[in-house]
Amino acid sequence: MPTRNLILLVVVSLVSLAAFAAREQSAAGRRFGEMLALVESSYLDRVDGEDLFEAAVDAAIGRLDEHCAYLRGDGRRDLEASIDQRFGGVGLELSIDEAAGVPIVVSPVVDSPAWRSGVRAGDRIEAIDGEPTRGLALKSVVGRLRGRVGEKVVLRLSSPTEQAAATLDPGAADGSVVRRDVVLVREEIRTESVLGDRRRADGSWDWMLEGVQGVALVRITAFGERTAGELAAAAAAIEDVGGIRGVVIDLRGNPGGLLSAAVEVCDALLDEGVIVHTRGRRSGATTEDAALDTRRATAGASFAGVPLVVLVDGLTASAAEIVAACLQDAGRAKVVGSRTYGKGTVQSILPLADDRGLLKLTTSEYLRPSRATIHRRRDDDEDDTWGVSPDAGCEVTVTAESRGRLQVWRRSRDAAGGASATARPVPAGLPAEIDPVLARALRLLVAPATEADLGGQKEASRDDDEPARPDA
Repeated sequence: MPTRNLILLVVVSLVSLAAFAAREQSAAGRRFGEMLALVESSYLDRVDGEDLFEAAVDAAIGRLDEHCAYLRGDGRRDLEASIDQRFGGVGLELSIDEAAGVPIVVSPVVDSPAWRSGVRAGDRIEAIDGEPTRGLALKSVVGRLRGRVGEKVVLRLSSPTEQAAATLDPGAADGSVVRRDVVLVREEIRTESVLGDRRRADGSWDWMLEGVQGVALVRITAFGERTAGELAAAAAAIEDVGGIRGVVIDLRGNPGGLLSAAVEVCDALLDEGVIVHTRGRRSGATTEDAALDTRRATAGASFAGVPLVVLVDGLTASAAEIVAACLQDAGRAKVVGSRTYGKGTVQSILPLADDRGLLKLTTSEYLRPSRATIHRRRDDDEDDTWGVSPDAGCEVTVTAESRGRLQVWRRSRDAAGGASATARPVPAGLPAEIDPVLARALRLLVAPATEADLGGQKEASRDDDEPARPDA
């Protein structure tokens, strides 16, 4: 055995022994071990020790807060894929056609196996490797499509005979279809987290907002390992256009992600100032006993001198709230929309010694640059300080009907045609006509445009539906 491997084995053994000894020295640890041993040896039916351990850990972690978890299996793989922005698959964004009961392609991922094979938005997946998909949950479909890089998977697809019939509206009639089998070889799929206004025919993004001269739209859907790099590329493309009058940064529906990615995005948009404060474990009874760690922006910023507006809603959470709060407190951007979710804690991902699971544990909280709290605690109500609220006069909420119409319109607009497929027509309607929150933002950027010019109107309701964004 090589000396390096021998040393590593000794170190791992010592760490494991130390952890075991620490557990045994704890009264709670001894009681827990004794309880598991008694159940395994004396319970009427035979019990799988690993199942019993996992159930006990789930119950214990569940007593902490809703963001802590013991992750294994699919849960672990999903987390790692979302953080890394990559996984083994065929490159499909999917939803379920409720009328037909089968998965429907929202869009192929550009330059993925599905894209190169001509799979297009609106195609329905009737079978995977000969097994029917009707009635399967979306998570099950995604699980069957993901797998090891290099493995083959066969899809039975049904496609509308007329391009205009290819729709993402679940209520649409099927009409006559053409069925075909497509053999795909799984590859490492890289997902995008920074999107523009609409797809071009080649799959790239047009960042300039249609119908409004000189305004760019940058939608950030999550904060992963590559988000800051994607934003830098988008900013370069936008600045190359020239004559930019404003930039809209859309964080609606963004559930968050990596704290480091949020800090990098803020740093890219600010030339100086505080980005966020984080506060770790308290040493005493009050929050003041914990020291603050302050992250600051470095010199140099994208879109220097260009007005920014940030869009938020009730599903804007965590890392996305850091960005919205930072830009608002710095006076760098106006915030438009509705109050954010209010998740102001940081979870660390801690691997276990046997590498059979991950512990997602709340280890710190973050505060706005103003040091106001973002996190909504269990006993907080609407009058307490939490989340990120829109600027005065910039609060816009939408009805469920308007939200549903916008979602269908946006999915069609974002859909990429496969490499050999005919490009889908862009759905009718300009962004400001379909999206009242965006219309309000544009009135801040392109004054003195009127409401009629931008197609905006205020609609009242609560925005609380979480869009599903699985990738396969």
